[in-house]
Amino acid sequence: MALMTSPKTSNQKNTIAVLDGVRAFACFLVIGYHINKFSHDAHVWNYGQFGGVTTGFALVGGYGVTLFFVLSGFLLFIPFTKSLLFCDAWPSPRTYYLRRIFRIWPGYYFSLAILLLLVAPNYLHFDHLKQLFLFATFLMDSSKQTYQAINGPFWTLAVEWQYYMLLPLIAISIRWVVSKTDDQKKRGVLLFLCLLALVAWGLVTRAWGRSFDINPNQQLWLPVYLHNFVRFCLYGQSGKYLEDFAIGMMVCVAYQLIQRHPEALASRLIKQSSWGIWLLGVACFCFMSLWFLTGYYSVLVPYIGAHNWLVELGFAISFGLCVLALLCGPISLRWFWETKPLRWLGLLSYGLYIWHEPLLFFFQDYLLRPFIGWPNPVRYGLYWASIILIAIPLCYAFYRIIELPWIEVGVKYIRSRKPIDNAQPAAKAQVEQAV
Repeated sequence: MALMTSPKTSNQKNTIAVLDGVRAFACFLVIGYHINKFSHDAHVWNYGQFGGVTTGFALVGGYGVTLFFVLSGFLLFIPFTKSLLFCDAWPSPRTYYLRRIFRIWPGYYFSLAILLLLVAPNYLHFDHLKQLFLFATFLMDSSKQTYQAINGPFWTLAVEWQYYMLLPLIAISIRWVVSKTDDQKKRGVLLFLCLLALVAWGLVTRAWGRSFDINPNQQLWLPVYLHNFVRFCLYGQSGKYLEDFAIGMMVCVAYQLIQRHPEALASRLIKQSSWGIWLLGVACFCFMSLWFLTGYYSVLVPYIGAHNWLVELGFAISFGLCVLALLCGPISLRWFWETKPLRWLGLLSYGLYIWHEPLLFFFQDYLLRPFIGWPNPVRYGLYWASIILIAIPLCYAFYRIIELPWIEVGVKYIRSRKPIDNAQPAAKAQVEQAV
């Protein structure tokens, strides 16, 4: 999940305030998807009841996860982009990793412990220690036994965490390429080319992994044990989504260039065309949601339907265009996303994302039964009422009691270590050895 900045920072930077609202939208896309799926499985409605357009939009909310990945790619790449493009100081790896740890670990491990005790105690048995190890190390997206187990949204946290861990290494590799020139324009071109290569890597590994999902009996190029290891690392059960993160990173590069050179022709064109960019992103999102209803079905199904290897890229581009438009657009485009209620929900998005599915299961299994004979529209509304009346208050408490205290501990600890991070390399090495 993309990290939430402090309210003070958001108030100082309108662009961050915009992304707070976008984060809330991404969370509620996913919540809406699960509500629609749960209510369909409970026979509150059926797929053919309202037509293809309504059904398509009802089930597209699962791609709110893609928007989260794009946001993470954008936000986490900001300090690396400034260094790669403008030769700013290279971000401290120690500070980077500590921020990720203090932001992600407390909420995740607390939630995992509660769910293990209340929902999946069988994972505490000796014969499930291997699966429990995968959950403890954020590798639960790579095994059939743990993929979407215990809590459906957990697999996406694994993908996010793996990207967090790899990003500094990816950035160092890119620095090796862009540092070959001092010309800023050439550095920008090389940086975009590197990110295009990252998109290509994501697509190739996705197409490769999907081919074995579709035809698991095909001939292997490697010994079975080595093939399984490579697939575990590069694909897992649904891919590592590097194309999504790379789109967010591209938006970050474009935005930083616009911020640093606002008078450049390209910057002025993007700002002036922000509404058009926004509408193009929305149109792309609508097409990706409803492509199966178009006359291009037979042409697109090998790429978007059966093999499913271009879907993520299509949605990532849609969201990337919209995010770029919001970052560079006028107040008439941004105002809704900067409203305090939406930003407040963005503040709770990490907890809401983790806890909404277990709470929906609890609501459906224990609280919905007295309303079985009620009209279906009312029963559907009760799902949303459970989110508003149960999930949001609980996740606010989760934020105040679990997330926020550890964020503050992390800030204090990082500040206490800053003299070491800023020290000369030799002195820093001596201190680290002494520790």
